[in-house]
Amino acid sequence: MPTSFRFLRTALLALLLGAVAALAQATPSASEQKLIDALILRVSNMKTMTFMRNGDEHSAADAAKHMKAKFDHFKDEIVTAEDFIDRCASRSEMTGKPYQVKLHNGAVKDAQEFLNAELRTLRKGNG
Repeated sequence: MPTSFRFLRTALLALLLGAVAALAQATPSASEQKLIDALILRVSNMKTMTFMRNGDEHSAADAAKHMKAKFDHFKDEIVTAEDFIDRCASRSEMTGKPYQVKLHNGAVKDAQEFLNAELRTLRKGNG
């Protein structure tokens, strides 16, 4: 087999595999999408909590809007609700700093820990 044909065949195979990979974008299943939506709604209803991003305090409604916007941006990279928490609701893309939540009693928790606990409650059907 001539070298040029082998090269062409390899190049075409690489191009085909790249196209397939681009088409095979990840998206959440219907059940995971429901959990993500429920988690965002749950956050938006947490009126007594403050969400902190990069040192700034935000209302629950603003935090939910921010999470939803990040989800819309990164949706093709998210398969599970845990992916959503990790990618959209736990840290700043700009600074890498973790998000935090301030509870009604003044206690501060990492948003990832808090939201994973909320997700466990949703998965158990208690939310």
